[in-house]
Amino acid sequence: MATMQSNDSALESRDALESHDKAKAHRIPTLTLMGESLRRLNPKSLARNPVMAVVAIGTLVCALYTGMAFSADAGQGAFALIVTLVLLATVLFANAAEAMAEARGKAHAGSLRATRGELKARRLSNSGRGNEEETVSADQLRRGDRVRVVAGELIPADGEIIQGAGSINESAVTGESAPVLREAGTDNSGVSAGTKLLSDELVIEVSADPGESLLDRMIALVESANRQKTPSELALSVLLSTLTLIFLIVVVTLVPMALFVGIETSTVMLVALLVCLIPTTIGGLLPAIGIAGMERAMRANLVAKSGKAVEIAGSIDTLLLDKTGTITLGDRRATEFAPCHDVELERLRRVAGLCSLEDPTPEGRSIVSLAREQGAELEMTQEAEVVPFTAASRVSGLDFASGRCWRKGATNAIATLVREGGGRVPADFEALVERISRHGATPLAVCEDNVLLGVIALSDVIKPDIAERFQALRDMGVKTVMITGDNPITAAAIAAEAGVDDYIAEATPERKLELIREEQASGRLVAMMGDGTNDAPALAQADLGLAMNSGTQAAREAANMVDLDSDPGKLLSAVEIGKQLLITRGALTTFSLANDVAKYFAILPAIFAASVPALGALDVLDLHSPESAVLSAVIFNALVIPALIPFALRGVRVKAASASAMLRRNLLIYGVGGILLPFPTIKLIDLVIGAFF
Repeated sequence: MATMQSNDSALESRDALESHDKAKAHRIPTLTLMGESLRRLNPKSLARNPVMAVVAIGTLVCALYTGMAFSADAGQGAFALIVTLVLLATVLFANAAEAMAEARGKAHAGSLRATRGELKARRLSNSGRGNEEETVSADQLRRGDRVRVVAGELIPADGEIIQGAGSINESAVTGESAPVLREAGTDNSGVSAGTKLLSDELVIEVSADPGESLLDRMIALVESANRQKTPSELALSVLLSTLTLIFLIVVVTLVPMALFVGIETSTVMLVALLVCLIPTTIGGLLPAIGIAGMERAMRANLVAKSGKAVEIAGSIDTLLLDKTGTITLGDRRATEFAPCHDVELERLRRVAGLCSLEDPTPEGRSIVSLAREQGAELEMTQEAEVVPFTAASRVSGLDFASGRCWRKGATNAIATLVREGGGRVPADFEALVERISRHGATPLAVCEDNVLLGVIALSDVIKPDIAERFQALRDMGVKTVMITGDNPITAAAIAAEAGVDDYIAEATPERKLELIREEQASGRLVAMMGDGTNDAPALAQADLGLAMNSGTQAAREAANMVDLDSDPGKLLSAVEIGKQLLITRGALTTFSLANDVAKYFAILPAIFAASVPALGALDVLDLHSPESAVLSAVIFNALVIPALIPFALRGVRVKAASASAMLRRNLLIYGVGGILLPFPTIKLIDLVIGAFF
């Protein structure tokens, strides 16, 4: 399994990353940004954004009328020219927002492309036997091909190790410089293209055709040409298009009303009025918000197979979390030797320590360490055969030539061995097991021949910030469920300390799948994380399946998001990133629509007040003229888009709160703010215009 990274607060980690990337984004050459904005003026690009397409058409109409306006009246011609230029700037600002969102990840994508282009492979013959091999470009590899990789070479394609074991540097993909061990026949046999083999030699079976590898998915993640709109984004686009159509009808109906009261309205003024009233702000920023959300996920080393996965992460109702690595630090450590009645502590320590000398697991090493710290002499005085742990027996230990046997393992398995051998289970054994379990530790029993010596306490260390993160998720309405193979007593103790809402003890893959279906049947969206082949059905069933990159190919294929760091705690970060995307989109949509309402009441009274004195009371801004009122609103409309680009790219800060509380906050800050901001700003722009014209 890949080295676990420290699980600092997701928001603080993202803020640090965003500060670094913001500096990089500010270094985008101005000419490059202008070129990208102009390139996106082509009809095919504009057609993807109906609101900005209407603004572009309006700009073209105003440009056509500008020449005619100059021939009739120089003043009207100047007004038409300024409106045309401001509308063009509005479209360019919207294009720049999308271009900046893409630029934040294109540098990384470029380096990944360079890495992919340099990859070469030693392709073996179809049988994979002998020394028959040919050197080919990685692009020529297909699913099922077998390649040989030696120390110092880059792995040419995604695949599974079928022969050998080696240390791999995955920093080119994950950013984590610490090497990780990959080995054939284990759950840690998956490898990714572009990573470097540091030791030994591997034979790898390719699992992805060109264009389907992890590198390809990472590149596609930051390139808008390959980014499909999510269902919510499509729904919002339909809403914005409908509002645009409604305001188009409103502006058209103003023509006969204006003629009725004796006001002449030019086509340029009507187009400018339409652009002011339609939701141009959110229309211009919507693509940038979606791209930036996916880019934030990528910077957290989360590869989404589609933008929908990031969005679903923000809508999750139930989180299924493995205890080990997510809630706890991952490695249980021996913290106590508890002997049974009439058994010497030294005897228990020595037997437990010697049984663990050949145990390669972190738990085994911690038992040896604790025994030595407490003074135990762990020197083998007799020849013995090591009995390895198996899932079937659930015990390990030593068999001596003299016929004696020492064992350590699951409490019920050891108790059964003792009884079957003619021994007895001490009366205080169950009390020891229950005491250790109630304190959140896992009990491990030890026996010498048919004598039950006592219990070892293996304690899981709860991550220091996990309770606060669970509370934050609870405040957002997300239910957390801990899944563990521990017994119910131990699971209950850890669940209580960590602060999860529920737990599943002695969980099996079938139980995970059953729980997901139960939650989904009640109308909830479910997320879970897994790394093994046995997790694949549950990952495929979950609404958000997050697979660890160190896991099996089956798990990565079943999931719709892959964590390159293989950090079980990343599932919490995925939810927070998704929620930030949704909250940012909702906040800026609220602000944009509130802006439109405010501009409606700021402009229309100024246009009709001179001819309809009764409307004079509504002209609270007392604008210079109808032309300056419309021009001021158009300029404000254009400037607000670049002003909000940092919010769209960085995302609105997520605060732990329920959906109703977040809605009230959005309405209060962005709704009221969106209504109030246009009035003083439009008045200020009007004063500047009045001073020059």
